Amino acid sequence: MLLTVSKRLEFSASRRLFVPRWSESENVAAFGEESRAKHGTGRNYVAYFIFSGRVEPVTGMLINISEIKRRADEIVDNQFDHRFLNGDNPAFREVVPTAENIARQLLTDVAPLFSDVDAKLVAVHLIETPDRSATYYSDGATEANYWFEFSAARRTMSPRLTAAENAQLFGAASSVHGHNYRARLTFRKEKANGPVVQQRDVDTSVTSLRHELDNRHLNEVAALNDRPITTESLAAYVHEEVTASLPVHRVRLHEREDFFAEAWGGQNIFLGLQTRFSAAHRLHVPSFSDEENVALFGKCDNPRGHGHLYLAEATIGGRYDERSGRLYDFIAFQKALTQAIEPWKDRHLDLETEDFGKISSTGENIVRALWPKIDSRLNHQLIRLRLWETKNNRFTVRGT
Repeated sequence: MLLTVSKRLEFSASRRLFVPRWSESENVAAFGEESRAKHGTGRNYVAYFIFSGRVEPVTGMLINISEIKRRADEIVDNQFDHRFLNGDNPAFREVVPTAENIARQLLTDVAPLFSDVDAKLVAVHLIETPDRSATYYSDGATEANYWFEFSAARRTMSPRLTAAENAQLFGAASSVHGHNYRARLTFRKEKANGPVVQQRDVDTSVTSLRHELDNRHLNEVAALNDRPITTESLAAYVHEEVTASLPVHRVRLHEREDFFAEAWGGQNIFLGLQTRFSAAHRLHVPSFSDEENVALFGKCDNPRGHGHLYLAEATIGGRYDERSGRLYDFIAFQKALTQAIEPWKDRHLDLETEDFGKISSTGENIVRALWPKIDSRLNHQLIRLRLWETKNNRFTVRGT
């Protein structure tokens, strides 16, 4: 399994998306109307610094997450925060400060600060607005994300099933109901030179989709008449429609904040579900002195413990059934997560569970201990498990 640890930092900056040698129309096509802002426009950025490596067995840590904040903040505070990036950061004198380029520069600047540790900075994910984000990977790959929303009514059902089969599989969801959908389009280039995709082309594709789907009864949309109306099927449809004009890498479709489907083309469909649980714990290594524990864990070594409202997100893959439009039963998915987490809910993980008697209850160890509990209840279809300790600290395990 592959484990990553992510630290979230924030900064504010202004920038102008503009290439001097291009015409005004070329800049607008590439970057949108904001390229006309001659003195730049502002953003409140959120950056995730994502590290991968081996968990140290004694401490239970891949990397000291407080150290990520301390070191990365040096770069963020001095070179990015409250700056006009085009003029105040030399990296953007000749390079347009798009979300993709800012993410790349953050990785380039921050990675050398961790040359003395085993963990490596493998990616930086940058959120520019709720509708726009980017990820730059240490191997040079770049992803550009564009979000859009639409509202629609539907009956969850498949025209390829009998009425009795639909009622059995979908229950109350086979009645008319609605969702405020939120979709993410991800475009990827292994080596990006210039924009990953033109803003004008994304706008055209999104406008077409919203015209077709927004404020509609999806069962009555002509293009969907012969296909299942499920979240999995709808994500696949959006992928197909965008792919007709743009090389989209994958599509994520949320029918609600805590539940989504992802389509990667073909039969590569995934489902994700989130759940929360509260628990207490203490970060402490018995073989260390009190001074060593405080130096390593700080306030997290409080002898009386502390706690978090954890957020877990499980993503599953497997065989997508074209006839029903389902990858996995939603109720069974919910039940699996609830049952897996129940023994930890409102407990002190170190004192009231058997999982952390011999290992420290770090985020790394918690997410690794949770994996088999969930995976065994989901026919071993789990492919990714994320755990947020706070909004700033995230731990992720991926199947390999």
